[in-house]
Amino acid sequence: MKELLVKFEDYLLNNLPSSNTFHPHFENALADMLKAGGKRFRPMLLLSIVKAYKSLLLSNSMPVALGLEYLHTYSLVHDDLPAMDNADLRRGFQTLHKKYDEVTAILVGDALNTHSFNLIANASLSNDIKVDLIKTLSSDGGIDGMIIGQAIDCHYENHKLELNQLEFLHLHKTAKLIAASLKMGAIICELDLALQERLYKFGLDIGLLFQIQDDIIDETQTEEEAGKTTQNDIAKNSFVNLLGLEGAISAANKLAFKCEEELDSFDTNLQDALKELLSKYLHRHKK
Repeated sequence: MKELLVKFEDYLLNNLPSSNTFHPHFENALADMLKAGGKRFRPMLLLSIVKAYKSLLLSNSMPVALGLEYLHTYSLVHDDLPAMDNADLRRGFQTLHKKYDEVTAILVGDALNTHSFNLIANASLSNDIKVDLIKTLSSDGGIDGMIIGQAIDCHYENHKLELNQLEFLHLHKTAKLIAASLKMGAIICELDLALQERLYKFGLDIGLLFQIQDDIIDETQTEEEAGKTTQNDIAKNSFVNLLGLEGAISAANKLAFKCEEELDSFDTNLQDALKELLSKYLHRHKK
């Protein structure tokens, strides 16, 4: 797994977005949040599926995995904007609107979003596969997924949602892109539709677990520990705000157990590919 992560990181650093222009800082701003690191969780989910089933396609899949990371990074840049979370820190570095200005941050997000699809469209894969990849990412990263989740999140600040509404919010804002990452790996490998759907549903559970754990981190860790602005969910609809810290921990532990059972139901090849990557998220929190 570490070797695959190193390969992806090298590919990313050798394929940073560029803009040949006389603008004094835009090209640097395009690359800043990508070079800042991060878990690379979504591209690694995709690449882990490819490694498990069609490892010869790993090189051809790198542009797709990078497109996924571009799109995720754009969402973070926009999420941190003054109109949304107004955050100072992301991945241990100054957010772009703080380092440069708000216009730069908005346009960098726009650029990373659109260029993610350019990367996929130019990957060395069949056109049919690329169309399916673009359909999946544009849906789960767009109005049917991340965007409506973000819209609900912002609109209902200081307005308490019911648990089913909170789950809807985070299934769309966070979980669908994680589920899409697994499905996109399955699309590249041309796995049967039933397995694609199982992986997608598993990804939704992993994504929801990821969000509950992120809410716990926001409540319990410092900015230095988390590498991003924390204690920032006071007005937000978070699992900690709705369920309390102990309730959120219980929900996370219950979902982690369900995800473990789901992972164990897949074939050994797939389990081996995903267990190391997911082990951090499947641990139980102490109350």
